[in-house]
Parts: sequence; structure tokens; C-alpha cells
Amino acid sequence: MAGTEQGARQVWDLPVRLMHWGLVLAVLGSWLTRKLEGDWFAWHIRCGYAVLLIAATRIVWGFVGTRHARFSDFVRGPSAILRYLRDGTDAAGQRIVGHNPLGALMVLAMLAMLLAQATLGLFANDQVFSTGPLYGYVSAATSDRLTSLHKQLFDVIVAAIVVHVVAAVFYLLVRRENLILPMVTGRKPGESLPPGATDIGPSRTLLAAAIAAALGALLWWVVRNAPEASLFAF
Repeated sequence: MAGTEQGARQVWDLPVRLMHWGLVLAVLGSWLTRKLEGDWFAWHIRCGYAVLLIAATRIVWGFVGTRHARFSDFVRGPSAILRYLRDGTDAAGQRIVGHNPLGALMVLAMLAMLLAQATLGLFANDQVFSTGPLYGYVSAATSDRLTSLHKQLFDVIVAAIVVHVVAAVFYLLVRRENLILPMVTGRKPGESLPPGATDIGPSRTLLAAAIAAALGALLWWVVRNAPEASLFAF
């Protein structure tokens, strides 16, 4: 254990970890506030804002973040995916430090779906009397179609989450690789890393916060200047 601790390396920066678990809480909150009885629609919208903001920030962070947070570090083509499926290593035959090629596909799919889901929610309605903040931009019929897509896409997201959790459990129990703890601590044990692996360095948290603040200000401006929703009937 001492050798493992000494060989551990910082792989995930603080912003990546906060965004990961922030999305978990925001998606869970979105689901709960949609299922609970009473006037929870306002909180459903707030959770949707959180999903949209975190997903958008993570996408930007995929270009300007620390080493293993960048898409260029972990997005690979079909040959790399097949190689990983065959022997669990990269092109150089080394263990993979950040996201593996299969994990990369899940990251891309989840970010795309969550961004789309939250955006659809801005134009949706609860089919009773509440509307999303950008409902005023579309007709009632269009809002209904977007609401239907919003609901259908959530089922796909749930299925993806189940696959993600099952994969994490599989890696833990079968491959003896804990992918969950590093997303809490940011550190991976030396035994799961290739020789010569180094720490990522500073997390650059202030930069991530500035990006989130800028995107949050943009979202606030768009919502504030949206046309007022007119009364509608179903």
C-alpha cells in the first residue's frame, strides 16, 4: 500500500471532478423535481439551468483544461478503440492514464445528450400551466413537440447512466481498477498507470470558474431578454 500511495499521480483536476458530481446532482434534482407533487416546476427549471451550464462549461474545458480533461487527450478513432478492447492499452502498449477510448465515447455522448436535454427544456412546458423560460420564442405546437423530445431523450440518458454505472462496477470487480475513487480524490494509484506518468499540475480552478461565470452571464441575459410567454390552452 505504501508503494501504491507513493506512486499515485494527480490525474483529474478539481473542475473536472466538481463538474462530474455536479451533473450527477443536477440530473438527479431534475428528475426528482419533475416527479414530486406540488409546485416544483421552478426548481426543475433551476436544475435544468445547472445541467446546461455545467455541460457547456465542461465542453469548453475540453479544449482549454488540464491535460487529461482535454478532448485531444482521450478522444480516439476506431483503431484505438479496437486495440483497447483487445489488450486494454494504447498504441504504445501502455496503460491509459485518463479516459480510455470507451470512456471517451460515453463522455461525448453524455455531454451531447445533457446539453440537448437542457436546451429542449428551455422551450418546453409542463402541459398544465408552466412553461420553460424560452417558451415565448416558439408556438404552443412547437413547444409540445420539444416537450415530447425532452421526455424521450431523458429515457435515453437514464439508459446511458445505467451503462456508465455498470461499466464502473465491472472495472472495479472484474478488472480490479477503481474508476470511481479517482473522480473524488483526483488521484490514480501508481499500479494503474504507465511508467513515467506525471501529475497534471495546477487544477486552474479560477479559469474554470471564469468560464462558468461567463457562460452563466450569457444564459442569464438570454433568459432575461426572452419574449414573455403568452397564455395557451391544451
